[in-house]
Amino acid sequence: MTDTRTAPRADTARAGAVVLTDVVKRYGRGPGAVTALDGVSLSVEPGSFTCLLGASGCGKSTLLSLVAGLDDISGGAIEHVDQPVAMMFQESALFPWLTVLGNVEIALRVRGVGRAERRRRALELLETVRLSGFAHKRPHELSGGMRQRVALARALAQDASVLLMDEPFGALDAMTRDLLHDELERIWREQRLTVLFVTHNVREAVRLGDRVVLLSSRPGRVLNVYDVDLDRPRRIDSAPVATLAADITDALRAEVGRHAG
Repeated sequence: MTDTRTAPRADTARAGAVVLTDVVKRYGRGPGAVTALDGVSLSVEPGSFTCLLGASGCGKSTLLSLVAGLDDISGGAIEHVDQPVAMMFQESALFPWLTVLGNVEIALRVRGVGRAERRRRALELLETVRLSGFAHKRPHELSGGMRQRVALARALAQDASVLLMDEPFGALDAMTRDLLHDELERIWREQRLTVLFVTHNVREAVRLGDRVVLLSSRPGRVLNVYDVDLDRPRRIDSAPVATLAADITDALRAEVGRHAG
């Protein structure tokens, strides 16, 4: 198979839905300050599916939080290019006292959507994530995968064109995760979303992404960008996915080994 690895590159010359230019994030001040991200430049193209990959502590989740506006950058710049963003976390974080329908409606309520339209749109979104028959269930009555579907519907209710996903399937079993990969890919295509997806799972990144961005160990920098030129739909256990995942795993192992003391 042709090596799809490219040299590390600053993609800011290309128009993107989200553009990061020399982004720096430090925690603390003075000699004890910790640099989590150092000079990260990346352009996430409209309609693309970009996966962020790296060792624990490399700054993947930090980067996502910065793009979401949940934290402030220490240097550089982040542009959304007029693209609203929504974020989905590893935990579904549903309100246990609300029904499935109520959990989706609350995102619409925050946006000021009227009651009748709110109900119509929430039901439509539940159908999108294939949970229309569970609208009046409570979160505790759902499986982990179903709760993540509700969380996805709630994120979609924010009417954002950029979806930030921080290891949303990390706590799920392999079969449920595989099924949700299919669902996410379908919704991404139908909704024409731009997705920035954080994962520790190399095969998951190759299964889903148009590109896989490998970050270095702390401080996080763009170590390498892999263009995933594989036909869709993909299977996580297919030979082409496994081959590219092995190449990326080798690079990740080398990076972790370089910082192993």
